[in-house]
Formats: sequence, structure tokens, C-alpha cells
Amino acid sequence: METAALLVVLVIALALFFDFTNGFHDTANAMATPIATGALKPKVAVLLAAVLNLVGAFLSTEVAKTVSGGIVREDAIRQMGADVFVPIIFAGLIGAITWNMLTWLLGLPSSSSHALFGGLIGATLAGVGGMGIDFGVVLSKIILPALIAPLTAGVIAFIATKIAYSVTRRYDGKPDGRDGFRWGQIFTSSLVALAHGTNDAQKTMGIITLTLITVGWQSDAHHEPEFWVIAACAFTIALGTYLGGWRIIRTLGKGLTEVKPAQGFAAESSTSATILASSALGFALSTTQVASGSVIGSGLGRRGSTVRWRTAGRIGVGWLLTLPAAGAVGAIAALIAKHFGTLGIVIDAVIALTVIVGLYLRSRRDMVTSSNAMSDVAESGHVVELPDTPPPTNRQLRIEHAKAEARRRAEEREKAKAKKKAARKKQEKAEAKAEPPATAESPATADATPSAATKEAEK
Repeated sequence: METAALLVVLVIALALFFDFTNGFHDTANAMATPIATGALKPKVAVLLAAVLNLVGAFLSTEVAKTVSGGIVREDAIRQMGADVFVPIIFAGLIGAITWNMLTWLLGLPSSSSHALFGGLIGATLAGVGGMGIDFGVVLSKIILPALIAPLTAGVIAFIATKIAYSVTRRYDGKPDGRDGFRWGQIFTSSLVALAHGTNDAQKTMGIITLTLITVGWQSDAHHEPEFWVIAACAFTIALGTYLGGWRIIRTLGKGLTEVKPAQGFAAESSTSATILASSALGFALSTTQVASGSVIGSGLGRRGSTVRWRTAGRIGVGWLLTLPAAGAVGAIAALIAKHFGTLGIVIDAVIALTVIVGLYLRSRRDMVTSSNAMSDVAESGHVVELPDTPPPTNRQLRIEHAKAEARRRAEEREKAKAKKKAARKKQEKAEAKAEPPATAESPATADATPSAATKEAEK
């Protein structure tokens, strides 16, 4: 009994550590764009995100109930005994934390949520087989939202960006009011941080609740997390958000320098709306994927933007790898625990601790650059290529066309005046040649007219 209780405490501690890694891994999801656009100072942004993550964790428990009573068939596994199920959860957390730490160090696009689900699913499949997984829930609550949510968020951000730029259009050099979006970003980024707390913190709550139900410390009549579980997860993810996010935050300016306030406002509005709606429905979304989709959509909403498909493909591959990679690590840990029993759990714990400490020390030794610590949202900024000078709008094109037409007509009028003037000069020259001189007589006239002396002689 003492061994079982110690294992449960170890699982809870490991779950809270995963919650901590989730916080520092996903800090940038809420605060990437306001920091990049100058709407918030880095320290203020991280502190605000931590506080709102804490508050958001208390607002809803639908996602926690999905994790604790939907993905894994705990009834079927509990018949085999808690001594089988608790090590499975332990192995799944090892897979999630290992993948989370590795991707954070290398800067590979990843999802903390999918790392958790992948580790849990892989450990369950290796420990008890396919009968321990409810694949219908996995498909409807995890796979489909992972495919639909980023696309939905991107479309919403695209439309919102188009609207934002159209209603703040520049007219005759007058201010366009877009600087006001920096103030709006404070509100929208706060909503994203709040939404992150309502979704991601609950996944750890679900894991701890599932463990308590398995060992009989909580009734299986309901899957509502206990208050102490909610509070512990809320404070842990908030602490991780505040303390661990600097490694990623420092690289955001390099990744999101082209994000303008109007884009950031649109992207954050789309992200928060998508995540809050999904949390209410119990969908366990990846906030990283939703935020990345919003950034890409807002970038495409600006004039003259093009997609760098190679970078987009790299992000997509990272998303696809997360769940199976974490599942593979969780499966290996579950097999070790299954074959060696208590000794296997000790082996898993030692290996996990070694890996975590080694990755942390490696991160302290290496310099933080965009190549080894680029966040997912910041990397999404590279997907959209924007020109330094955006192409003219339709209104600007119409104005330029009207000016060109006016210049053409003015040139035609000048040419017509010049032709008339030349014709008038030519006519005057012709008339001048046709008229005789007014003061000189022609020789014939002089000969025909007799002189006065001749007329006198004739008389």
C-alpha cells in the first residue's frame, strides 16, 4: 500500500512538472504578437499571461473531464488493477515531458497538448493493448479538432485582418487609426492567455483526476477535478508561464518583426475565440496550433503577401510528429515498467530525470538563437512573405488611373493648341506672300503713264 501511495504521489508530481513545462513552452502563444508590435513590454506581458492562466484554470473543467473520462477506458483497465494503470499514466507523462523538453530545446514546432495525449495513448497501448483506448473519443475530441481548429482560426484571422485594414484605410495622408490596435492587443492577448488557462491547465487536472479515480481516492461517479487539483495545476502552469518563457520570448522579434498591430489584434481575437469555444465544448485543442494558424491567416490578410510553403510544411511535419513521437517514448517507458515491475518504474524515473536535467543543462550552455529556441508562433511568422512596400489598393489604383487620364487629356489639349497656332502662322505667311507692296509701283505702270513733260510738248 505504501508503494502504491508513493507511486501516486510520484505521478502527481510528474503531472505538475509537465504542467510547468506546458506553461513555459506555450507562453509565446498569448504574448508573441503584442511583444513583437510593442503593445506590451516583455516582463509585463509574461506577468499578465501568468496571472490570466491562473484565473482561466478555474473557469471551466470540461476539458479535464474529457481527459479523465473519455480518452482512456479506465473501467476496463481498472479491472486489471491499479498496479497496472498507475504505471501506465506515469509512463505516458514521461513521454510527454521528454518530447516537450526536447522540442523546446531544439525549437521544433510542437504541441504540449498532443505530447500529453500521445504519451498517454502510447503507454496505454503498450501496457494493456487497444482495448484501453476509446478511439471514437480520440478521433472526435483530439484528431478532428487538431485538423479543423487551426484552419478555422486562420480563416477567421484572415477575414478579421481584411476588415481591420479596410475600415482604417489611409485617405489623403490622414492618420489611419491603426496605432489604436496596440491598445486593443492588450485586451485580445489577455483573452488568449485566459483561454490558454481554460484549456491547457485542465489537461493536467484530467491526468491527476484519472490517477485518483484509478486508485480509489476519488469516486468514479463523477470526473470533476477536486479543488486542490485545480488550484495546484493553475498555480503550476502560471509559474511556468512566468519563469520559463524567456528563452522563447527572446526570439520573437526575429520571427514576428513583420506583424503589424492590426494583424496582431486580428490573430489574437481569432485565437481566443476558437480556444474559448472549444473549451466550453470539451475539445482538447492545441493552443500552439490555433495561435500559429491565426498568425498565418492574419499575414495572408495583408496586401501582397505570399506563402512560404517550405516553412509551412516544416511546421506541419512538427505537428504530425508530436503525437506519435511522444507516444513512442511513452510506450517504451510502459514496456519497461510492465516487464520489470517496481524496478522498471525506478528505471523509468531515473532515465526521465537524467534526460530532463541533461536537456536543461544543454539549454543553459547553448546561446539562445532563432535556430535552437524558435517558438511555434514565431516560426509561423516566417510562413507568410510580405513585401517591404505593399502593392497599391484598388482605390489607389483608381486614383492613379484618374490622374493618368487627366494628364493624357491635358497633353492632348496642349497638342491641339499647338497645332492651331502652327496652322494660323502658316496661313498668315501665305496671305503675306499673296499681297503686293503698298508703296512701290510696278515698271509696267510707270511706262504706261506719260510724264508731265511729254504732255506739254504734245500741246
